[in-house]
Amino acid sequence: MSNIVRLIIACVLFGAAVALCAFGFWGWGILVLFLGGIVLLSFFFNENMLISQFYLRKENSEKAEAWLMKITDYEKQLHKNQHGYYNLLIGLIESRKAPMKSEKYFKKALQLGMKMSHNTALAKLSLAGISMAKRNKREAQMYLSEATKDDKNKLLAEQIKMMKGQLAQMDKQQVVRGGYRQF
Repeated sequence: MSNIVRLIIACVLFGAAVALCAFGFWGWGILVLFLGGIVLLSFFFNENMLISQFYLRKENSEKAEAWLMKITDYEKQLHKNQHGYYNLLIGLIESRKAPMKSEKYFKKALQLGMKMSHNTALAKLSLAGISMAKRNKREAQMYLSEATKDDKNKLLAEQIKMMKGQLAQMDKQQVVRGGYRQF
C-alpha cells in the first residue's frame, strides 16, 4: 500500500473519531482514534520491515526475506528515512547466501543514510568483512576504523575486535617463513 493512501486513511479515521466524539459516542471515538494512530504509525514504520527484523533476530532468514519481498517498490511504499534500512536488511539477508553480492546493498544503505549510528557501524563492519574476503586490507582497515567511530554505544565492540584480530591473521598468512609472500 502506498504511503499516500496510508496517510489519507489515517486522516479519515481521525476525522471519524472527532465526529464520533462530537456526537457523544466517546467509546467508539476513542477506538477509532486508536486505529487511526496505528495507521499513522505504519506510515513511519512499515510493518513488513518490522516483521522482517523480528525474523532476522530469530535467525530465520527465509521468513525474513519473504516478508521483505512483499515490499515491491520501496521508494513508494516506504518513508524516505526507511530507504537505507531497507537496503541494510536486504544486504544482511543476501550476505547469508552470497556475501560478495551484498556489498552493493550495504553501500546503497550508507549512501541513503540511516539515523542510528549502530546501524551505520553494522553496514561498515559488513563492508570490512567483504573487503577482507577480497584481500583488500587497506579498505578493510578504513571500514573498521569508521565502524569503531560510529559504534558509540559499543554494541559491536566485540565483533570489531574479532575482525581486527582476523585482519592481523591475514598479514601472518601472507608471509611465509622464508620471507616470501604467498599470492
